[in-house]
Amino acid sequence: MDGAVAASVPGGTFLTLGHAAALAAVARAVQRQRPPHALLLVGPRGVGKTTLAFDLAAGLLCLRDEPASRPCRDCAACRKVEADNHADLHLIAPEGAGEQIRIGQIQRLVTDLALTAMEGRFRVAVITAAQRLNLDAQNALLKTLEEPGPATCLVLCADDAAPLLPTVLSRSARLRLAPLPIEALARQLAADGLAQPAQARALALASAGRPGLARRLLDAPEAVLARSRIGRTLLDLVDADNRRRLAAAADLITDAAAFEAALRGEVASTSRRLQPVERRRALQVIIEVWRDVGRDLAVAARGDGRAIRDLDQLEELARAAGRIEAPSLHRFLDRLDRLSLAVEGYASPELTLDALLLSWPRPTRAGRSAA
Repeated sequence: MDGAVAASVPGGTFLTLGHAAALAAVARAVQRQRPPHALLLVGPRGVGKTTLAFDLAAGLLCLRDEPASRPCRDCAACRKVEADNHADLHLIAPEGAGEQIRIGQIQRLVTDLALTAMEGRFRVAVITAAQRLNLDAQNALLKTLEEPGPATCLVLCADDAAPLLPTVLSRSARLRLAPLPIEALARQLAADGLAQPAQARALALASAGRPGLARRLLDAPEAVLARSRIGRTLLDLVDADNRRRLAAAADLITDAAAFEAALRGEVASTSRRLQPVERRRALQVIIEVWRDVGRDLAVAARGDGRAIRDLDQLEELARAAGRIEAPSLHRFLDRLDRLSLAVEGYASPELTLDALLLSWPRPTRAGRSAA
């Protein structure tokens, strides 16, 4: 089991949960004061990429004399990093209706990174949702990647590396962060005193093993409920006809929007039409839950009940899995991955959801007869 981060890496106090190998690499960079000039952190949303990026930033900017004790989380620099107001820490995130990172943002960042650090030993930039860098922005970043300034560290956090240019990828060190096993994350949350064991497992399940999302769900019980409703609806639709499947689209979008709103500490409005960016986010949530339901179906089909994540639906999963052909389920899961990228770019959320609902594997005739 991955231990608590502070216990896994002696000396510094890191906030990342799990990801022992990636965290060890970050800790070495901090202790040796030799970070990569560009580091790409890749993994699904909520897996902990931004937390790890800020752990690295805090370690590089910490004022503690002994490198092995960084980040200390107590000095002025560590407190400024936590509050996101350190003069040598630059945060870039998608902006505007299209939620893109644009060339103007990168040009300003490049100018800042060319300057000498003001307070610390390094200048550190963290680009969140780096998969949203448009092509002009990526090209503007290339010169900095090719000729980095002294004492500069650029961290790109991407849900998926596919939208990034090969030239960006080739100039960046890469660490991949995968979801943790459900039970391992549940034990970690409980061991760190973040939740009681029962709640910890519910959070680990609702976050699909993603520590960052689990932390956000701690204060958003409505989001946990909304995600559970999405999963149950998708599983119920295995036996539904086309009319019922398409009719479920509106409820799925509503629950996914409620999930996103709860994470932001808001109450989802049911009286206004969602904006395009909100509909795209909602579909991404549905696709994420769909992957988990499909995975559990595939595991149940193999008869490995111990590996099923959502034990509350064990009987329903086993019953449905016994009537669905494994190849069709695997093809559908591959399609989910492809369409997730398409939704990030250009695909219509409504048309994409309808297509997925109609192609969601159904029981074979033999399976229906057996049932």
